[in-house]
Amino acid sequence: MRRRFLELIGVAAVVMAVIVLLKLTQVPVAGQAARPTATAGASATTGPAAKTPWGEPDLQGIWNDEYQTPFQRSAKYAGKEFFTDAERAALDKQRAVIELRPRQEQGTERDVAGAYNSVFMSVRPTGRRTSLVVDPPDGRIPPMTAALQKTIAAEREYRLALLQPTVTCKNQERGCMGGKYGPPSPRRVEPPPRYSTGNINRVENPEDRSRSERCMAAVLPDFGGFRRIVQSPGSVAIFYDVGQGQGWQRNIPVDGSPHLPSQVRQRFGDSRGRWEGETLVVDVTNFSAKAEFQGSRENLHLIERWTRIGPNTLEYVVTMDDPTTWTKPWTVKQEYTKQNEQANRIYYEPRCHEGNYGLPALLAGGRAIEKAFAEGRGPDPATIDNATGMQAPEDSTDPLTQ
Repeated sequence: MRRRFLELIGVAAVVMAVIVLLKLTQVPVAGQAARPTATAGASATTGPAAKTPWGEPDLQGIWNDEYQTPFQRSAKYAGKEFFTDAERAALDKQRAVIELRPRQEQGTERDVAGAYNSVFMSVRPTGRRTSLVVDPPDGRIPPMTAALQKTIAAEREYRLALLQPTVTCKNQERGCMGGKYGPPSPRRVEPPPRYSTGNINRVENPEDRSRSERCMAAVLPDFGGFRRIVQSPGSVAIFYDVGQGQGWQRNIPVDGSPHLPSQVRQRFGDSRGRWEGETLVVDVTNFSAKAEFQGSRENLHLIERWTRIGPNTLEYVVTMDDPTTWTKPWTVKQEYTKQNEQANRIYYEPRCHEGNYGLPALLAGGRAIEKAFAEGRGPDPATIDNATGMQAPEDSTDPLTQ
């Protein structure tokens, strides 16, 4: 009996020793790096993908692209898909000193219009890719159709007509490129050629202003900011944390239900999802004619693919198709890094409309200027530039986009 007891103790000691040795092999030896987590362009693929309690791939969490990647590939990077580490370091050094929205002459209307300066902005580290666009292989959005180019040209002509009596055109500044300086245009009383999604030089009603000023800057597809994904059986919800409190909630049925009837149009379209292996595939149609993405409106069709390719990495691939806008479909790829849930808490109630004192004040100011002009006490409202003051100089100074 005593001998059997000692044998059992010996076996237990061997088992405990094996367990300890296995655990020790998981600890990095001094001087060795621990296994890296996923970074931009490098996916972690260790172990099986996480699953929800009901057996679907788990995409949940707060996700963000921590790197800055040009949307399209600059001509100077033609034929080059990735930056080297040395090139990224050099670009980061250049971009760190960019002055975002430099001050105009203090005390001027333009100075006030440019109040969102570098205090409100940041420059993220340079990513590995030279463009988010991965197809076509040249990293460029395909050309627009001839019909759409004609429509855009008509819109541009209308906007320039409303700008022509302003100092912007007098000085031939960037905002009046292609225009001319002259007296107020009779077109000022005309409606725009189609529903306007950008600023026009008039403040008669909210729709003279851009979607951003109306707290409607959010679009789908979205390639910036944070997004939080929450899943339940038959549904995936995504909250997009868009700047200035313009966040919005997206609900994607994953239950086999059909799209809404074609006459039902929505700002963010109608999403329907399905699982293909580890990937959530989302088909999006039924966009409103008042929505716009890169020139496309109600005929935009998206195919999104969401795949968790590592413990901390989520791959997003989306193909855009609209035969009335582009000569062929095109695809964007982006990788998101999982964020700390506590350090990156998201406030889910959109706050932009409640705090948007600027828009009613702009409209009221327009009425006051009109009244003063009618009484001979101020300038003609048509000569005041209300359309181009928020242009971002960094758009043309960032070496990533030059």
